[in-house]
Amino acid sequence: MAASIDELPPRVLSGIQPSGTLHLGNYFGAMQQHIALQDEFPGQSYYFIADYHALTTLRDPAALRQNVFDVALTYLACGLDPDKALLFRQSDIPEVTELTWLLSTVTGMGLLERAHSYKDKVAQGIKPVAGLFFYPVLMASDILIYRSSLVPVGKDQVQHIEMTQDMATHFNETYASEAPVLRRPEWRLSKTPYVPGIDGRKMSKSYGNTLPLFLSGKKLKKAVGQVVTDSTPLGSPLPLTRTNDEGETTKENVYALLELFCDDAELAQIRGWYQAGKRDGQDFGWGHAKQFLAGKIEAHFAQARARREHYLAHPEEVEAVLERSAKQARALARATIDDCKRACGLR
Repeated sequence: MAASIDELPPRVLSGIQPSGTLHLGNYFGAMQQHIALQDEFPGQSYYFIADYHALTTLRDPAALRQNVFDVALTYLACGLDPDKALLFRQSDIPEVTELTWLLSTVTGMGLLERAHSYKDKVAQGIKPVAGLFFYPVLMASDILIYRSSLVPVGKDQVQHIEMTQDMATHFNETYASEAPVLRRPEWRLSKTPYVPGIDGRKMSKSYGNTLPLFLSGKKLKKAVGQVVTDSTPLGSPLPLTRTNDEGETTKENVYALLELFCDDAELAQIRGWYQAGKRDGQDFGWGHAKQFLAGKIEAHFAQARARREHYLAHPEEVEAVLERSAKQARALARATIDDCKRACGLR
């Protein structure tokens, strides 16, 4: 029997789907926080690449393998330290699917039918397969199998953490009321939960409005040039914030993206350029603002691009990290599933 739930150290867990090229929204909405947490929870930070989840929408094996590699490569390039945090493929931990079945036996249909994510994805035209409907149970298993205490997520995933809490409680009450075997996790929201895409909506691969993480040079300038701006020219009264049709407060797109890269003093200076339509005595318009943004993006990820080139030349180093991390993560998962099976009467 493993240590009791109360004796476990704090442990952080999160995952990312390998559904395509990673972009600024992925980085500032999730990855940046994940990498920072490895210093807050050294040796207790677990990050998985959700290739099982990706199968609900991605049916190209070669593309899936490449996407998984790209996600791993990007995390390492952006600063994930494999000596402080584990990075592994979800599918390398078969105990996850074992726990998924055990959880399904105590999870009510009504709980799954209330999931916003399923309804949203079906509304977007994604085929409503059983795996998509069952997504919250697999996600709960991803979290509970490592007895995680903290799950950094975006606002749209909070409901899934609440569902995970319910499943852990139901399992413990059903099979292990005197000595709980599953730990109830809590969520932590990113400080940057919303990153606008080039069209002003939330940056998302499904919207086709992304700025890929490692663009540079002319390609980067071309992509940034597509960011939708206000019809009012700079130098005129221009609100930097407004309310959209859903009642949410949004910001002017270029300025909102600049906030990701600039400190308060520089942002105050930029607001002055916006208001005056001038910078150092020269005209400053939307094109100049976009060029300034492209320069900020280029500089911010310069070191990460260099590390990325190293890993592209040495893919065996990426694979070694995934395999070593999976071995450590699986040992923890095995202990959890053994406890759960004993609780159920399967041992």
